[in-house]
Amino acid sequence: MNADEVSAQLLEYLGGKDNIRSNMACMTRLRVGVKDMSKVSVDKLKSVEGVLGVVEADTIQIVFGPGKSGKILEAFSKLTGIGKSMVSDSASYVAKVNKDALKAKHNKPLQRFFKRIADIFIPLLPGIIAAGLINGLTNVINVSSNGMLSGIWWYECIRTMGWAMFAYLSAFVGYNAAAQFGGSPILGGIAGAICIANSAMPLLSKFNDQEVILPMTGAVYNPSNGGLIAAMIAGMFFAWIEKKIRKVMPEVLDTFISPLLVLIIGGLSIVIVIQPVGAILTEGIYIAMDYIYGSLGAAGGFILSAGFLPLVAVGLHQALIPIHTLLNDPSGPTAGINYLLPILMMSGGGQVGAGIALYLKTKNKKLRRLIRDSIPVGILGVGEPLMYAVTLPLGRSFITACVGAGFGGVMASLFHIGTTTQGVSGLFGLLIVEPGQQIKYIIAMLCAYIGGFLLTWFFGVDEERINAVYGE
Repeated sequence: MNADEVSAQLLEYLGGKDNIRSNMACMTRLRVGVKDMSKVSVDKLKSVEGVLGVVEADTIQIVFGPGKSGKILEAFSKLTGIGKSMVSDSASYVAKVNKDALKAKHNKPLQRFFKRIADIFIPLLPGIIAAGLINGLTNVINVSSNGMLSGIWWYECIRTMGWAMFAYLSAFVGYNAAAQFGGSPILGGIAGAICIANSAMPLLSKFNDQEVILPMTGAVYNPSNGGLIAAMIAGMFFAWIEKKIRKVMPEVLDTFISPLLVLIIGGLSIVIVIQPVGAILTEGIYIAMDYIYGSLGAAGGFILSAGFLPLVAVGLHQALIPIHTLLNDPSGPTAGINYLLPILMMSGGGQVGAGIALYLKTKNKKLRRLIRDSIPVGILGVGEPLMYAVTLPLGRSFITACVGAGFGGVMASLFHIGTTTQGVSGLFGLLIVEPGQQIKYIIAMLCAYIGGFLLTWFFGVDEERINAVYGE
C-alpha cells in the first residue's frame, strides 16, 4: 500500500482540500473533519486500497487497522496542509475527553476558586514531598542508629534541606498566592515572611525590657498565629490591594510609592486582622479533622474514603491540598504526620477493585481494553484513566467503587496509618507512610480492592448500560 497514492484518493473522495477542516489519527483510524458532508463519497472511500471500513460520526473515521493509520496521516496531512493531531483510543485519551467534559460541566465559581487555591500549593509539592521524605527518613535513622550520624556535615546538610522547606514555607505560600491573584510575587513573599518566627524580627524585640504589645488583643506578637492559612490570605490580600493602589497611582510615582504602600498597609493588616482570622480558620480545620478522624473513628474513615472521588469528579478536592500541607508541617499539631491522606488514598483502591470486576464480568471488548490499559497505572496510584474512562461513565460502577473504597478507609482509620509527606498514592504510597506501617497500608488497600470488587460484581455491572456507552 502506497501511503501517498492512498492519501490522494482519500482527499478526492472526501471532497478535496477545501472541504477538510481537520485530520488526525488513532491507532487504527484516520479521522477527518469535513465542512460539507454532501461532498463526501463514502462508497468510494470504502473502495480505496487498505480501507477496512468507514464510520460516519462527528468526523469521518476511515479504518485501516493497527500500524497503518499513522503512515496515512503523515501523507494525508501534507496534502491538506493542516497540522496532524495524533489522538488515541486508549484509556488515557478517553479519560481526558471525559474529564474535560466533566470539568466544563462543573466549571462553577466555587470550583474555579478552589483551583486557584490549589495552584498556590501545587508548585510547592516537589519541595514538600522531598522535604517530607527527608524528615521522615532522618527521624528513622536517628532513632534506629541512636544518633550515630549526628554532627556529620553531609548528614546535617541533608537534614537542613528538609528543615528549610517547612521553616520558610509561609514565605513560599505568600509568594505564590500573590502571583496567582495578579500581584507582585515578591511582595506576597514578604507578607508570608512576617508569619515566620525569627528572633531578629523587630516585632519580637524588647525595648527597655518590654515586649511589643499588639492593639486590641494586648498580646505579644506571635508570628505563627494563623500559620499557612494566614500567609495565603496575606498574599492574596497584598495582590488585591496592590492592584487597587496601582489603578489610582500616577505613573511617575507608581514604581516607588505603590509597593511601599502595599507593605505598610498590608503589614498592619496582617498583624491586626489577617493572622487572627487565619488562626480561627486553622483551628476550625483542625477541629473538623479531629471530629471526623477522632470522634467518628471508623465511620469517619468510611465517609472520607467513599466520598473523596465524587469531590474529585466535580473539582472540589482541590480545597484539600492546603489542608494536606498543614498536616504535613512538622510544626503543626500533628507533628508532620498526615492521617487524612492514607484514608483518601483508599479511594483509588476501590476503583481498581471495580475495574477488575468489570473486566472479568463484561463481554464488551472495548471496555475490557480500556480496563486493561487502566488497571496497571491505577494500582500504581494514577487513577484518572480508570475513573474517567471506565467507572464514572457507567454511573453504577462508580458508586460501587466508591462505597467499596470505604472499607479500605475504615481499616486505614483503625490502623491509624499516617504519611510523612504527599504526592503519591496507590502502591507508591508505601514510600511515604510512616516507617513500620507498610503492612497495615497493604492490608487497608486490599480491603479497598475487595470492597470495590465485590460490590461491583454483584451490583455494579449493567451490560446494557455498558454497550450503550461503549458500543456493542
